[in-house]
Amino acid sequence: MSELKHKVARLRQAYAPHEHRPLGGYLAAMGTYAGVAGAIAGLVRMTGRTVPERPATSDVVLLAIATHKLSRLLSKDAVTSPLRAPFTRYDRPIGSGEVMEQVRDSGSPTRHAIGELLSCPFCLAVWVATGFTGALVLAPRLTRLVATALTAVAASDFLQMGYAMAQQGAEGHHRD
Repeated sequence: MSELKHKVARLRQAYAPHEHRPLGGYLAAMGTYAGVAGAIAGLVRMTGRTVPERPATSDVVLLAIATHKLSRLLSKDAVTSPLRAPFTRYDRPIGSGEVMEQVRDSGSPTRHAIGELLSCPFCLAVWVATGFTGALVLAPRLTRLVATALTAVAASDFLQMGYAMAQQGAEGHHRD
């Protein structure tokens, strides 16, 4: 084994002596993210688009809500589980059409890291927000349209949950 491999193995052991942490997979994910962000920046430059000095508050709010919804849709929705299935394993339903999944640990650090990314809405939000931000510069009208639809779905979700809670409260009140 080379000296570099020994150093990496010692670093991995020192970082998480009692738990498997796929540091190599995380490095691959970070490299991919940097590549995607660089490609977006290159497209912006190549197309001559101007980057706003300060994004409009309305765009920030719209993209924040759309990022929340798309991140949850991709990472937790039962219907999108085929996208995560190669990297995760179904655990149980968690309500409102969402599922809990466990990361598959097949010995591949990259597969493990992708599983963590795809099953974590907080982790995935960084990628989604980056995509939306780049798209806002490259195709603002289409991006706002898509973000508006996702924001409407997010608002609808909260209204559906509020309605269900009110309905449960009313049913509980009638039993008393």
